[in-house]
Amino acid sequence: MEALVTGVAQMGPIQKIDSRAAVVRRMLALLAEAKARGCRFVVFPELALTTFFPRWVYEPGEPALDAWFEDAMPGPETRPLFDAAAAAGIGFYLGYAEKAGNRRFNTAILVDGTGRIVGKYRKVHLPGHAEPDPSRLGEHLEKRYFHVGDLGFPVFETMGAKIGMCICNDRRWPETYRVMGLQGVELIALGYNTPTGLGEPYQAAAQANMHNELSLRAGAYQNATWVAAAAKCGVEGGYPMIGQSMIVSPLGEVVAMAATLEDELITARCDMKLAAYARTEIFNFARHRRPEAYALITDRVGAGEPVVPSRAQMGLDDA
Repeated sequence: MEALVTGVAQMGPIQKIDSRAAVVRRMLALLAEAKARGCRFVVFPELALTTFFPRWVYEPGEPALDAWFEDAMPGPETRPLFDAAAAAGIGFYLGYAEKAGNRRFNTAILVDGTGRIVGKYRKVHLPGHAEPDPSRLGEHLEKRYFHVGDLGFPVFETMGAKIGMCICNDRRWPETYRVMGLQGVELIALGYNTPTGLGEPYQAAAQANMHNELSLRAGAYQNATWVAAAAKCGVEGGYPMIGQSMIVSPLGEVVAMAATLEDELITARCDMKLAAYARTEIFNFARHRRPEAYALITDRVGAGEPVVPSRAQMGLDDA
């Protein structure tokens, strides 16, 4: 397939008291709009079925914490979304909190146009903290509630395209896009919940939208891929979350962006041929990449001392 009409289904706030059934009804309305606008693939946000619960402190194994996680996918409350999408012939990306035995993940799945789950991704770059921080105005405790994803960054061939997935904070890390780029990814779907007002420096909150756009555009351009990013946004649990859901072309151009902080569908015709020039010239990995020069990327986790070539290696006269 040369083009995939894609919808990004931004969602406004989900409050603590909102039921999954009520949330799914909102998603069904967005899906119906996507069908009317000719979409064949729709991206829903991270943790799309619930409020962003890592803002609250729970103890491990506490029933109130466990209630935010899904026992099965699809389950009784999410089955209507799968059925409606299959009836419309629309595939989708869905983020949710996953129970996997005694482990817990921030997860996204890829569902094809028949309602079949064809791929799964578990969030790798978990932000925030493992322990509450009383000095902050609000908590972000993903490291407390989720295990680090164990599936890498796979790319799935489905619906006529090579589709990869990531979640929220992953979008800030160039390695996320490059690992998928090296698999020939054509479309990266991602959902996010990005809160502000948790006690970060003023400029970090003020520039949150700029950093969101910068990350998405750079990842798309440097890997010659479409990026479709869906926010859950608005004031949720007393804290604002950014919107700015968008679709970015392989040339790094924003071709669609949400205008509200509410439920809103944006769409674009994602033509896979648009990446041809970048993949054969600017970012022709086989021709231009030099992995031997990038060893520090996998050898180190944190920043260390500079690695300086010897004076002899640099051909300096006094070597």
